[in-house]
Amino acid sequence: MSRLDERVVIVTGASRGLGEAMSRLFAEEGARLILGDVRDEMGEAVARSIVEGGGDATFHHLDVSRPEDWEATVAGVESDRGRLDGLVNNAGVLGGGPILEHTMEAWDRVIAVNQTGTFLGMKHCLPLLEADGGGAIVNISSCAGIAPTPGAGPSYAATKAAIRLMTKSIAIDWARRGVRANSVHPGRFQTDMSVEIGDTISDAVAEATPMGRAADPREVAYAALWLLSDEASFVTGAEFCVDGGLTAV
Repeated sequence: MSRLDERVVIVTGASRGLGEAMSRLFAEEGARLILGDVRDEMGEAVARSIVEGGGDATFHHLDVSRPEDWEATVAGVESDRGRLDGLVNNAGVLGGGPILEHTMEAWDRVIAVNQTGTFLGMKHCLPLLEADGGGAIVNISSCAGIAPTPGAGPSYAATKAAIRLMTKSIAIDWARRGVRANSVHPGRFQTDMSVEIGDTISDAVAEATPMGRAADPREVAYAALWLLSDEASFVTGAEFCVDGGLTAV
């Protein structure tokens, strides 16, 4: 039996990068997926590709910073799938730069997507997770949410640290209601989003990582897969670094 056989799982930021990698891996493991993103054409293409490969996926337009988008998505899941077993809050943005160059507009955008988006995802999905007898939440943070990371920028670091403690708070409050919540903290890996803003994986970054390289998104996806599965049935409130040892030094 596949590790997520027939489980209904929402993945946000699913149109590319880590979100796409997780979605494809979860589909291989039998999940019935709801892919959320603001990039409709790209998200629909990922869902279509998964279905053509024998998987189960549908796409929903979802701006994670908008409560009404979450309400519509969760209502659609309840109507079409009748249940919810897992939520992966992955949608996030980079940007802002050093503090003296950091505009209020950049600050507000990063907070809205990374932090408020994770909060809203849990707020709107927890009742449905509980109603189905429990489930699992995986929040994608960053190694920048655990230890100072040069170049991360104040808003990005603030949101990723907030995700870490929001996850622990939910884990404690919902443990006896059947819901597990854990966070994953990736190190450096290159995605389309990072390339767009000129953030390439340099030799210096690879050298700073004890394993000497950047991660492949699928390596991070396996951590989320395990946390969603029954193999992690006694794991909640934990943080998992997938960073090649970066936070260990």
